[in-house]
Amino acid sequence: MDIAAIIPTLGGTAFTFVAFVVALSVIVAVHEYGHYIVGRWSGIHAEVFSLGFGPVLWSRMDRRGTRWQVAAIPFGGYVKFLGDADAASAGEDEDAVAELTPEQRRHTMAGAPLWARAATVAAGPVFNFILSILIYAGLVMAIGQTREPMTIGSFEPLPGVVNELRPGDEILSMGGVVVTDESGKSDFTGVREQLPKEPVLTYLVRRDGVQREVRGPYPFPPLVSELLPLSAAADAGLQVGDVVTAVDGAAIFDFDQLKQKVEAATGAPLKLDVWRDGQISEFVLKPRRVDEPQADGGFKTEWRIGIAGRQFFEPARDAHGPIEALKRGAQATWDIIARIPSSLYSLVTGAISSCNMAGPITMAQVSGHMASQGAENFISFIALISTAIGLFNLFPIPVLDGGHLVFYAYEAVFRRPAPQRVHMALMAVGLFVVLSLMLFALGNDIVCWLMRKELL
Repeated sequence: MDIAAIIPTLGGTAFTFVAFVVALSVIVAVHEYGHYIVGRWSGIHAEVFSLGFGPVLWSRMDRRGTRWQVAAIPFGGYVKFLGDADAASAGEDEDAVAELTPEQRRHTMAGAPLWARAATVAAGPVFNFILSILIYAGLVMAIGQTREPMTIGSFEPLPGVVNELRPGDEILSMGGVVVTDESGKSDFTGVREQLPKEPVLTYLVRRDGVQREVRGPYPFPPLVSELLPLSAAADAGLQVGDVVTAVDGAAIFDFDQLKQKVEAATGAPLKLDVWRDGQISEFVLKPRRVDEPQADGGFKTEWRIGIAGRQFFEPARDAHGPIEALKRGAQATWDIIARIPSSLYSLVTGAISSCNMAGPITMAQVSGHMASQGAENFISFIALISTAIGLFNLFPIPVLDGGHLVFYAYEAVFRRPAPQRVHMALMAVGLFVVLSLMLFALGNDIVCWLMRKELL
């Protein structure tokens, strides 16, 4: 059953909530399973594997003595190992450990060899990265990569257009603007501003190995390719695949023309003539204001109706084998990891607004938006967040996995654990830091939402 296909049928708040819970549950389950399975391989016994916190809704004891459970609060999870004082493995339950035999103590987190403890802790973030790599690799294998040079795969239906292009045509230039360079690399969207603003352009294509000129429609029509839930366009009844042919009686052929008219209306009602299934229908909607955060920390007021466009054809794609797909998946994951530190630095120094930092409200909104765009976008979003959570957990903050690894590094260097009082004091500081960050992210979400006055 395709969960991503079911989610968009839900109502607004339920839609967002379910999408967020599904995304978070997948990421948390993989993270905690990394801790569990590497701990088990290392001889550390897991007493509880919990998806969620609070009252237990369902549980089952397996033959190894681990209780698997689903709890009522779905925002997280944990693995409790034998001898742990709490779910965070922040300390040892001395009373419980005192009752264990020496052999049993070897199967506690504290009693395991240093390498086993370090491997078990590091496995959570590593499994997040593995999830991201596998997701991106799977998408590359299932969907493929856009073929170079840019090649037409299929066409989107458009009303009354001149189109002499054919599937399989390699696009070399449009309206006299070069799209594909001598190396065969295509920059289709990068030349958008240079194109003649005409409804019909001359295309230079390579067909069956021969170059020829043919006529075709302007490449970026006012075609609805994405529709945001609860947006002005969605509320008015627009659908993916609709083509806007006129705004307030003025004919348009370019998505940028639609964008300009939406901006110029500054919230006043617009009448759209929309082509759908061979028929023209009228829709009236009011653009909604969105105050977008800028790099200087300020906001720029823009007007949106909640749609995105695309070119009038679907590019041909080439499938890749598993090895190449894994390479591309690893590269995509690494690209995300490499961008996060610089983004955090920009946030801390004030180079970009704090509204660029996503808290739980923003995460939920984005989850719902991505789910509404279909399985590919939703799964890609899960990969992105899984990478971010994996990296965040490696930060050297006590309570987080990275903090535990710092303690283990100290133990490896000095041949003894950190003093208990120091350990507990730093864990308390780490907990304070993490809770402060969570509260800041939540408050920041609320403030930025109020400043944007965004309805999505």
